Amino acid sequence: MPKGYWIVRADVSDPEQYKKYVEANAAPLARHGARFLVRGGASERLEGGARARNVVVEFASVEAARACYADPGYRRAITFRQKAAEFDLVIVEGYDGPQPGD
Repeated sequence: MPKGYWIVRADVSDPEQYKKYVEANAAPLARHGARFLVRGGASERLEGGARARNVVVEFASVEAARACYADPGYRRAITFRQKAAEFDLVIVEGYDGPQPGD
């Protein structure tokens, strides 16, 4: 079963309020086995639009990624985020197929 990923792009307008979102999302993310692969590090836009902050969160499956988003604790965290940031979030199924050079 392929892993599931949240791919997030955000522009944070209120860093203090955003901290409340981060604090509130910790327990739901842990419950669903989330693992941060990218968490707001330096980025470089090469094509298309961009936001200031990028995050990639790995889950054991797409189902786990969906369940985390639907978790009541995460839904509560969203209320903090909505006051603090413009946010794009997609769930993407991982890829286990051939790679370049295979």
